Amino acid sequence: MNHRMDDRRFQKRMTAFNMALVGCGTIAPTHAEALADLPADEVVLTCCSDTDPSRSLEFAEKYGLEARKFSDILADRNIDAVTVCTPSGNHGEIAIAALQAGKHVIVEKPMEISVAACDRMIHSAVAANRALSVISQHRFDPASLTAHQKIKSGAMGDILLTDARICWFRTQEYYDSGNWRGTWALDGGGCLMNQGIHTVDLMLWLCGPVKSVHAQTRTAGHRDIEVEDVAVALVTFESGAVGTVTASTAAYPGYPAQISLFGSHGSVVIDGDQIRTLAIKGEETASPQAASASAVQVASGGTRAATTESVAATEGVPAWGEAHRAQLANFIQCCRTGAKPFVDGYDGRRAVEFINAVYESARRGATVEIVSGSR
Repeated sequence: MNHRMDDRRFQKRMTAFNMALVGCGTIAPTHAEALADLPADEVVLTCCSDTDPSRSLEFAEKYGLEARKFSDILADRNIDAVTVCTPSGNHGEIAIAALQAGKHVIVEKPMEISVAACDRMIHSAVAANRALSVISQHRFDPASLTAHQKIKSGAMGDILLTDARICWFRTQEYYDSGNWRGTWALDGGGCLMNQGIHTVDLMLWLCGPVKSVHAQTRTAGHRDIEVEDVAVALVTFESGAVGTVTASTAAYPGYPAQISLFGSHGSVVIDGDQIRTLAIKGEETASPQAASASAVQVASGGTRAATTESVAATEGVPAWGEAHRAQLANFIQCCRTGAKPFVDGYDGRRAVEFINAVYESARRGATVEIVSGSR
C-alpha cells in the first residue's frame, strides 16, 4: 500500500476539499498520483468507484482510498468534487449525476463523444452553479504557454498556416484489451477522438475557431475495430488561416505529436511537448539544437546572432503527470474561488465538435461547415 497516500486519507477530515475518483482504469493512476502530489491542505482524494467492484477494491488498496458505490459518492455531502476517468461514452452520464448532486466535476478527454452530450453537461454545470473542466493538460506545458503568449501578444503577426500531426502507434493488443476500445458507442472515434484530441485542443486554443473541414479517414492498420486509425483533414479557420491535421495509431513505431504554426512575423514548432523552433521577426530565430550557431538567416533577409528563447520547454520535456497536476490544481482553485477553469466545458465541447465534423466530412466526402465554433 502507498503509505504516504494512506496518511493523506487519514487527514481528510482536516481539509475543506475532498475528491472522489470514478473509473479505475488506465488513466486513473495519473489522477491519483497527481492529486497526491498536491498539498494536503488543498485537496485529498478520499475514495474511488468502478463498475467492476474488484477493480475498485484493488485500486483503493493500492492508493490508500475507500472503495465506494457511485451512488454513495453522490449522496455524500463531504465529497466536493469528482474526477471522471471512465470510458469516453460514459462521461456525460456520470458528470451530470455528480453535478446535479452538487459536486464540481473534472472529466478526462474527450469531454464526451457527441456535441449534444457536451451541451447537456454544460447546462447541468450552469444549473448547479458548479465548476466543469475537461482534462487538456498539454495547455499547461511550458511550450504551449509560450506559444500562446507569443501569438496573443501579436509577436507572430497573423497566423497563416498550421500543421498538426499525431502519428502514434497502438498495437492490436491495445484495442483488444477492452471491449469499449475502438467502438463508436464508448470510444466515440479512434486516433482523433482518443489520441489526437490533445493536439486538436491545442490547435483550437492557439489558432481560434474553425470555419470548415474537409477530411478522409481509414481503418488501415488494425482489425476488428469500428473506428479510424488514420485521418487527414484540411482546416479553414474563421481568421482566414488554413491548416492540416494528420492523425494515426498505425504509424509504426510511433512519433511525438507535433504542432507547427506559421505567422506573418514568426513561427513556432512544438514537438513532443517541447519547443523545437521559435522564430520571431526582428528578434531571433532559435532552436535548442542551433542556439549556439553564430548567425542565422532571419525573416527580414538579414543575419544576426542567434539567441535562445528563454522558455522552460526548451530545457527538457515535462515529466508525465506534471501537467495533470497543474490542471488539477487550477481546477481546485477555481472550485474554491468561483473563477472559470483554465479549460472549461466550452473548450471541451469545441474539440469534440471539431472531431465530429471531421468524421461527418469523411462519411459524406464533402466539406463540413462548423457554425458554432465560437461561443
